[in-house]
Amino acid sequence: MDDGIGFGIFLSSVSRYHDSRANHPNVEFWFRARVLERRCEAKMRKNFAVILQVVILVVLRASADARILESGELITSRNSSEASNLLCPGNLELVKQGMTIKIVPTGRLAWPPLYSTATEKYAPQVRLNEKGELQNYVAGLPFPFIDPNDPQAATKVLWNFSYGPQFGDAVEIRKPEMSSYRYLGPPGTPGRWLFPAEAFHSVMGHIAWYNNVGRTEVLPVPADPNAQTTGIRYRFTAGPIVDPFQFRGQWLTRIRYVDPQKEDDAWYFALGRVSAAMLSNTIGPYTFDPDSYFGFSAKIEDYEYRLLGTKAMLASVHAENSPAKHCSFDDGRTVCPENWEMRTVYLVEAIPKHHAHGRDVAKRVLYVDSESWVITAADQWDHLGAMWKTQALFHAYRDRSMPEAHEAVYPFKRIFTTAIVDEDLRTGFSSVSYLPGSEADEHEGWYIDAGSVSASSIAAAAATAVNRQSGNTR
Repeated sequence: MDDGIGFGIFLSSVSRYHDSRANHPNVEFWFRARVLERRCEAKMRKNFAVILQVVILVVLRASADARILESGELITSRNSSEASNLLCPGNLELVKQGMTIKIVPTGRLAWPPLYSTATEKYAPQVRLNEKGELQNYVAGLPFPFIDPNDPQAATKVLWNFSYGPQFGDAVEIRKPEMSSYRYLGPPGTPGRWLFPAEAFHSVMGHIAWYNNVGRTEVLPVPADPNAQTTGIRYRFTAGPIVDPFQFRGQWLTRIRYVDPQKEDDAWYFALGRVSAAMLSNTIGPYTFDPDSYFGFSAKIEDYEYRLLGTKAMLASVHAENSPAKHCSFDDGRTVCPENWEMRTVYLVEAIPKHHAHGRDVAKRVLYVDSESWVITAADQWDHLGAMWKTQALFHAYRDRSMPEAHEAVYPFKRIFTTAIVDEDLRTGFSSVSYLPGSEADEHEGWYIDAGSVSASSIAAAAATAVNRQSGNTR
């Protein structure tokens, strides 16, 4: 096996599993995972010491110009300058306005074992053509080793995010909530008491998706035959909105195709059917646009990418709280206090190839973790070249997304997004997506490859959304 591929695989190889649970919803998957764990352990012990030294050297070299932050230290609005070189510009503004960061030691983020096996098996054959389109991909991480000098390095980073280990084969997040908050001004501002900080709050039935391509844990693997017959890579649905009443029954539905030239089919809540370009725009009382879900959800082939560098930065990937806590220091506009740690991330600039064609966001800079391949932060610019919005993404790494879960429990740790903060830096108005929320009676959270979502169920949900929200393309 190529040394570069081996490095990527072992860096994210399997950690020691938790105790077995006889009532796990996918028993066959559990046993396959245990067999693979034993095969990986010996190899991992042999290589981990060397790999850890390499990672430490990378982090230290990237952080040479920054003070070492101590575990347990709090970064607040008063000492935000201590992290000025360790946060993206937009996230630094969130700290200046009150978002509190708790520093914790850097931890490992291992991949699901079957995902690691698929990476080792299929990654050597994966290529990009001259347009940056993915070729010969089957399953696992497309590019375990990325040469920063490769002209296509940035595009490879985004393909790794798109097919990363977080997204699984079929996922359901139950009872997500979203709240939007006004900026009321600093303490002492006249009239702060006139309006509540929370401007809008909504609850959905679920967020769910089903991948036809890149499957590793639930049969059929490595691809659902539906990919060949329909050309669909995945189906995504968010809804129905169950509260507030005036928006009840609305859905967001997105269908992504394997064909690089075929744009997504999309139904965007009250707007009904829309062009894919509209998914980069916001509607209603939110700052979120669907292309910014989980940091970046636009079609990879629709953007040009440039690698701005790799850097040691702070990110929240071992979050303590699920549901996430409203930040009391900025009127709930963010999530805090929460755990943040030093991570090595790729900085990737993303510009739409047809940026003038109906897209509000003209440029994005995405911060992608080099081990878990999740996006940890993102800044966005408008068409005048001014920074417009910022996102802070909070992730947890454990064997269940919620501490009280007893059904959605996994035989190994995996990564979950707990919250996404999206703020308009010009107005201070923000939206926070809680995955799941705290007001609904939800105790399981994320079901990943657990049988709660099937190809037929997600297709039925998409059909329901289409039937309820049929309309002309906008």
